[in-house]
Amino acid sequence: MFNKRLHFIGIGGISMSGIALILKNMGATITGSDAASSSNTEMLEKAGIPVFIGENPELVRDADIIIYTGAISKDNAELKEAKLLHKEVMERAKFLGELTKNYENVICISGTHGKSTTTGMVSSCFIESSLNPTIQIGAIHPLLNANYRVGSKEYFIMESCEYQDSFLSFFPTTAVILNIDDDHLDYFKNIDNIKASFQKFAHLLPKNGNLILNKDDVNTMSITLPKDVNVYTYGIDNEADIIAKNITYDNLGHPAFDIYYQNELYLHLNLNILGKHNIYNALASTMVSIIYNIDKENIKKALESYTGVKRRFELLGTYQDNILVYDDYAHHPTEIQATYNSVKEIKCHQNYAIFQSHTYSRTKEHLEEFANVLKNFDNVIIAPIYPAREKNIYNVKESDLVDLIQKDNPNVIYLDSFAKIVTYLKENLQPNDLVITIGAGPVNEVGLKLLDK
Repeated sequence: MFNKRLHFIGIGGISMSGIALILKNMGATITGSDAASSSNTEMLEKAGIPVFIGENPELVRDADIIIYTGAISKDNAELKEAKLLHKEVMERAKFLGELTKNYENVICISGTHGKSTTTGMVSSCFIESSLNPTIQIGAIHPLLNANYRVGSKEYFIMESCEYQDSFLSFFPTTAVILNIDDDHLDYFKNIDNIKASFQKFAHLLPKNGNLILNKDDVNTMSITLPKDVNVYTYGIDNEADIIAKNITYDNLGHPAFDIYYQNELYLHLNLNILGKHNIYNALASTMVSIIYNIDKENIKKALESYTGVKRRFELLGTYQDNILVYDDYAHHPTEIQATYNSVKEIKCHQNYAIFQSHTYSRTKEHLEEFANVLKNFDNVIIAPIYPAREKNIYNVKESDLVDLIQKDNPNVIYLDSFAKIVTYLKENLQPNDLVITIGAGPVNEVGLKLLDK
């Protein structure tokens, strides 16, 4: 596939763009299309990959393989033309799975929450140790200033998403399951189906493959494990192969802790990112690193210098009188709870949470859960729901969320544009306040506009 012409439909997606760039750097000829221009399509163009905005059936005619994302409609003109011409057509996950067959060690980081951050941490440890990994991640890694890295064929470190059972197309030799939660219910319908999918993922491992599990996550520990694989566990509250102890936080919420491996002190870490959830991510990353014989000093240096991937509790800047402005990609109640726990650890006057729910189906399914966690912030601003791939057939609206939050916290409003939210913040913020935008849509634009970036 490295010497062929490949066309990507929906190339602007974070995963698609990374795959396209990896293949271009390996010698393939790449073209792509997307519904709209974005920072990702601009990055691709700068890298020499032409991107057509819209649909152009002519683009598939000279291609050997057409790759498309699951978000693409069956009525897409390029997809229809490819099938009419009997071209080889592959969905993104299946194609990525075929790509993994070219690598000796395929390290798949899965879980409902924390995949991008943990993939970034593991990648940093391997890079620090000069192991030259190939990397595919669903966010921009600051060390790479990209969402991919082309390395040797010895190690492929990849974020592995469960949505639409995508990760079941992969061929892991090491699999990490960070947690299992009730997300993507538009596809999975219920938690039992989600657990069944992760169980199938674990069983993809070959004999003597490595499976790393969060001992503190009940759903993860409830799945039936494959036989003839090496199972490793990590945790904080339960006995595990690797454990965090003596946890403290500084005034900005950065945790410091000891790591015990097989009941002996292994190393001490001072993380440069926030929250208890990132202690778990660091433990998982350390366990992976130990399996691959990475020196503990390299692990320490990599994890302590790690500042997180873009949009994961990212400090965007400071506004006027020491007002900290953050952005976080959290779009599930469990993730928002972790975000709130991190905010609590930061010393500030008052906090303002600007929440943009991601998809109508998720808003409907988790409405009360969203309200129950958002009500804990001092001030809450609800932004317009980001529809992504959906139409609002769910009869849900922003005021439904406002009404629920208002029962316990009167300091909540809905504003129907980012411009109005920025104006509201400028009129109400006081010295030493904290602002955080929350959501997987473009809500980070609020913080950027506030800071005039």
